[in-house]
Amino acid sequence: MSAYAADRGVAISVTRFPATTRTAQDAAREIGCTVGEIVKSLVFFADGAPVVVLCSGADRVDESKLAVALGGSVVRRATADEAKSATGYAIGGVPPFGYATDLRVIVDDGLFAFATVWAAAGLPDAVFPIAPAELVRLSRGLEADVC
Repeated sequence: MSAYAADRGVAISVTRFPATTRTAQDAAREIGCTVGEIVKSLVFFADGAPVVVLCSGADRVDESKLAVALGGSVVRRATADEAKSATGYAIGGVPPFGYATDLRVIVDDGLFAFATVWAAAGLPDAVFPIAPAELVRLSRGLEADVC
């Protein structure tokens, strides 16, 4: 994940914590920020294909809005095993980019309420700060209102 960002001209500064950052609440507590500044990387399936949604830790994905953003697809949340298989990472540590396969990414526009957000770095105790615009660029994500 860090190498992926570096290859695209962005240096990522990963911080690891002695306690878990697996949930948005855990991460916010460890970092000392609001839950809204945490990026949740959630995996869904749309017409059988995995899709990653990046949204604020304070928000909840609206599957009907996600279906519209994806062109009217039938959408469902991935299981933990499906998420790991699709991204190469276990839930609680799924980064916003650098997956095992090329995945479609949707970035909820609610993240742009913050100058900097914190995303998982591949482990349940590791995060990094990033500007939402860089998040979109590195993930090659589509900005949409899905929460």
